[in-house]
Amino acid sequence: MKNSGSKSEKMFNSLKNRLGTFLQDLNQKTISEKDIDSILFELELILLQNDVSVKVTEEIKEILGKSLSGKKIGLLNNKKDFIEASLKEAVKEILSSEKIDLIEKIKTKKPFVIMFIGFNGTGKTTTIAKLGNILKKKGFSVVFSASDTFRAGSIEQLERHAKNIGIKVIKHKYGGDPAAVAFDAIKHAKARSIDVVIIDTAGRSETNKNLMAEVKKIKRVVAPDLTIFVGDALAGNSLVNQAEKFNEIGIDCSILTKIDADARGGGALSITSATEKPIVYVGTGQGYDDLEIFDPDWLIRNLF
Repeated sequence: MKNSGSKSEKMFNSLKNRLGTFLQDLNQKTISEKDIDSILFELELILLQNDVSVKVTEEIKEILGKSLSGKKIGLLNNKKDFIEASLKEAVKEILSSEKIDLIEKIKTKKPFVIMFIGFNGTGKTTTIAKLGNILKKKGFSVVFSASDTFRAGSIEQLERHAKNIGIKVIKHKYGGDPAAVAFDAIKHAKARSIDVVIIDTAGRSETNKNLMAEVKKIKRVVAPDLTIFVGDALAGNSLVNQAEKFNEIGIDCSILTKIDADARGGGALSITSATEKPIVYVGTGQGYDDLEIFDPDWLIRNLF
């Protein structure tokens, strides 16, 4: 997986150095409650500055606080190593959602229906094209459903991507029923023994109840086998609000876009915590091949 930037390497490295130095300077052998408060305050500042959501920050603080409580500092040979190990355990606990092997899941049903949902401007349609490209290269037949009948140019955008990678698009007119388009795409796939149907939906504002209701309708009509939330790694705390609202509709996993531009890495921690669902892929660039399986161990290595 590509490196997402030098700042993400420095976030926890800087933190462990500062906290390790703080512990090194303690004269007493056991960390007091006052010491823990000082350490967690330092931790909170750095995490929030690096786009880690408030919720995740509180989780990491709680986990680290338990690790530090009552610890006998005088018995630790390397206090920085202790801090790093404690922080890594906290991050691993947040990223511990059950993994999904998308390729293996697709093999279990034909056609396998995947519905994409998410906020405006997250790169959802481009991500659909990237996933379609991956599946084609792995030998699956794919059809796209142009179920974004709301945004001007959305159908043409999906068609351009589909033409570039050799995938058929099922479409209706703008203003039509997006659930009907998806239904027709599934019918088309069944008739032609196509392996996968990928449904594009209009980017929704999580605060627009009417548009969110339409997403629910599509899901109710087509009963997708997998619902994927697409989030922007650069959205900061807004990503958490979006993910939590869309999770009310019911998502199975997430794809995080623009991780190549996410200099801090907080987005991956935030979205996993907000949904309690795994990240399956991350977008690492603009090309059709720039979609990679998410590796939690990579994120941990990159953060430290």
